[in-house]
Amino acid sequence: MKKTLVLGGSIKPGRFSNKAIRLLTAHGHPVVSIGLKPGQVEETLIETGFLDFQDVHTVTMYLGPQNQPPYYDYILGLHPKRVVFNPGTENAEFIRSLRAAGIEVVEHCTLVMLDSGIF
Repeated sequence: MKKTLVLGGSIKPGRFSNKAIRLLTAHGHPVVSIGLKPGQVEETLIETGFLDFQDVHTVTMYLGPQNQPPYYDYILGLHPKRVVFNPGTENAEFIRSLRAAGIEVVEHCTLVMLDSGIF
């Protein structure tokens, strides 16, 4: 199972980040999340700030490109194996930095990836 950081987590059930937390958990992946406001989705806490999560395999982005720059160094410092840019979060500048650091970049929908077995 791939420990996943959902960046842009929300307690609002209609948000895609909330759906991702639930679906990742249902597929047995350990989930951590960072959002603008603290909260909880099922058993997953939504934290705020830059926490020192260990052994993060995947970061899945639910922040628009304009909100990503403060997280560049943080994500690079987590040393994930890959970063998934969900629709609307694609960011050419950050993608170049991730690839230069040897991190796999995937431009896809986490929900579709999980449902189709390619996560």
